[in-house]
Amino acid sequence: MEPKQLEKYSSAITLSDMEIFVFPELMYALVLANIMSPVIWKWRESDTFKKLRGKSSYRKLIRLRQFVMELYGFNLDLETWGLTTQDVELARFADYISPRQVADSNALFGYHGDEYYYDVDIRRHFGLDKYTSDVIPYWKTETVEAMDAFKLKDGYDQGAGECVSLAALYAAAAYVVCGVPLKDIYMMLTPLHSQNYIDVNGGLVTNNRRIVTKSMWFNGTAISNKSQRALRNEQVTIVAHNTGYTHCLYGNATIDEKAYNYFADKLGEFLSAEMSTLTVANFLRTYHKYHKYFQFCCENCRGGNKFVKAEILFEYEHSSNYRIADDTFEKLIEEVSDEDMLIYKHPERICARQLCAFLKYENLDVKNKSDIPAIKKYLSTFIEPINDFIAELIDFMQIHPMLPSSEKQYKKTPAIDLPADGQREQVIEYLRSIRDKSTTVDLAFYAYRDMQSCQWSPFVKASVERCPVSIEQAKDMSNEQVYNWLKSLSNDSIYDSCRLATPDEVINYKTGDGLEKAFVLADILYNKSDSNIEIITRNGAVVLKADCEYHFESAKNLEKKITITKEQGCLKIIEDVE
Repeated sequence: MEPKQLEKYSSAITLSDMEIFVFPELMYALVLANIMSPVIWKWRESDTFKKLRGKSSYRKLIRLRQFVMELYGFNLDLETWGLTTQDVELARFADYISPRQVADSNALFGYHGDEYYYDVDIRRHFGLDKYTSDVIPYWKTETVEAMDAFKLKDGYDQGAGECVSLAALYAAAAYVVCGVPLKDIYMMLTPLHSQNYIDVNGGLVTNNRRIVTKSMWFNGTAISNKSQRALRNEQVTIVAHNTGYTHCLYGNATIDEKAYNYFADKLGEFLSAEMSTLTVANFLRTYHKYHKYFQFCCENCRGGNKFVKAEILFEYEHSSNYRIADDTFEKLIEEVSDEDMLIYKHPERICARQLCAFLKYENLDVKNKSDIPAIKKYLSTFIEPINDFIAELIDFMQIHPMLPSSEKQYKKTPAIDLPADGQREQVIEYLRSIRDKSTTVDLAFYAYRDMQSCQWSPFVKASVERCPVSIEQAKDMSNEQVYNWLKSLSNDSIYDSCRLATPDEVINYKTGDGLEKAFVLADILYNKSDSNIEIITRNGAVVLKADCEYHFESAKNLEKKITITKEQGCLKIIEDVE
């Protein structure tokens, strides 16, 4: 491979935050790698989803949420994959993107976001504030196998992954397990987060381990408000789809233009609420300071109209299974004691239902600027900080996501149209058939680690240049001690068949096939000295030749000879079929 191609293809192995930012094809390549994985196809055959056969994709997606939460935690350990430096990363990508653009868009290089993020000190929230020098964590995205393997890592009792890993997992599972066509799945990456918009039943958003419906998005709870944080406050850097991608910094886009405009419209609809009593209640659930201006009424309740102050009813709601203004409202009212319920309106307060009736009768819309003066005039009798109230109500009801501009040069690429309700073998065969036509699909086989059909140089480059946890592990060991330690580890690979784990995966999970262990040793030896390294795998035997010979056993059934050298400080890789 020529250098630029090797840089991109080796990035499909390591899948760091920075690599995906620079090479946006990698995001969907990871989704396809997960779709090819046997792990997610096993979910489809689980009792959980067998029971839902014949049910709608929406029903399956809602069940998928709990399924994923039971399997995976959210990994916020920034040092899982070791440390690198800003200088190294900026120099590596200087031909693709400027340092100023990186600093404005990437959390590891000083990005803070807008005013909201400064207020909540977002870098401290993510633990980034301790990286005040050139040193930064190597923030990597995990395959589903690496996510599963977290349960083997010290301090974890289940699988885990960071937000981009979880987004890729959800996108793959939506297709494999829930039968959602790829065309209905849109991935959204921001500097500090990753989410998916799924175009089913008015829209769903996946958010870390959660799936959020539109009603949940606007319910005003603390957890839902956190779900909104990225789309409210961050530039969406990448939108990835089965037709391609668009990037906020790149003038060219490969996503289908009509598909992108459709997505922008649908997302806009999802992020916009209509005025109703429920909307008012949800707004007040977030903005407690306005409770004192509102009351809730129940017509023909216990023999007549009843009225409850907003702050009192929210206290009841806090300890109840029922909610204000939704289908369970009357049951909540039944829990209110007589002393907290009045038979007349509080004259100084507006009834939530009264506000909605006024807007409907006068045909006014709080999201329409020309209607605001009339609404303010009506509400100012009840609400003193009327300007703040209107501004915050509008902000609550309407989010304007900062999507990449639609003004791009659209470069048409083949859409990835996986067969509906296909089998895993069919899917893999289809992807193989279009591999030479789609860079994203070709990269997917590298992210999948299919060493039978991929060149090895990207895997080797990633293994010896971007696995700093291996170097840290061996810093106080001799070569012989490293070898003996590797031999003492379990011989099981986290990947099936002829797929290989990287050295940092072997180190983190303390398990690996003999060929994978040989690459751990190669990584350490390469970074210790300038000696030539040769790895030969044949008939289940692996030999690494460097300062001496090191022997391992492999169940990978791969035959290859790899030579790793340094020429004037630069990596050189020669691969031959053994």
